[in-house]
Amino acid sequence: MNKIYAEIVAAKREGRKLLAILLDPDKIQLAHLADLITKIKNAPATHIFIGGSLLFSDTQEEIIRELKAVLTVPVLLFPSNASHITNLADGILFLSLLSGRNPEYLIGQHVQAAPLLKQTQLEVMATGYLLVESGRQTTVSYMSGTTPIPKDKPEIAVATAMAGEMLGNKLIYLEAGSGAENHVPLAMVKDVSDNIDIPLIVGGGIRSQKTMEALYQAGATMLVIGTAFEKDTNFFREAQV
Repeated sequence: MNKIYAEIVAAKREGRKLLAILLDPDKIQLAHLADLITKIKNAPATHIFIGGSLLFSDTQEEIIRELKAVLTVPVLLFPSNASHITNLADGILFLSLLSGRNPEYLIGQHVQAAPLLKQTQLEVMATGYLLVESGRQTTVSYMSGTTPIPKDKPEIAVATAMAGEMLGNKLIYLEAGSGAENHVPLAMVKDVSDNIDIPLIVGGGIRSQKTMEALYQAGATMLVIGTAFEKDTNFFREAQV
């Protein structure tokens, strides 16, 4: 078992709360990167996810270098396509969009990425990615051309997550989407958690410490905070008051 994944599994077993900050390179100004890294260092983050839907800028590698020069937490790629792969990170969430039926995001991009990944030292973590209805169309839904799982249909999420685990995925990721109006329903998180043995990641629409605690209690091993931190880099300091 690879080191980063082994630690996530251990956290699930021991009931420890993991937290990833999601950074979009297109939304980071290099002039402010040092200050951003200082705030991340002071936050309770256990992992850094880096990726975006488009990647207009060519700053991803520079950002990763600066992050790894200061931080000790793992930096994981959160890619939307094969062109986002870089060997500078510690690992990659190898995402299969199981909630959709677009073959490009079920296997197409993976075929393109596999030869590149084989040449890297990245720890590859197969991740079943489930997009959940969140009150508005999100970037992920639009870009992937897929329909999210209805928020009032937890049984679909459960069956999809179970299938993902049976297919060999090592993680399940319930995602409301970037800038989601609502987070993944607590009942859905609990039902999915109760029916899989692998760690559960939950992200999207999380805006308060109260919500974070509720999602952990529902069964999430790791939470992902992106938009809330983008809008307010003091989010964690304020959330814990």
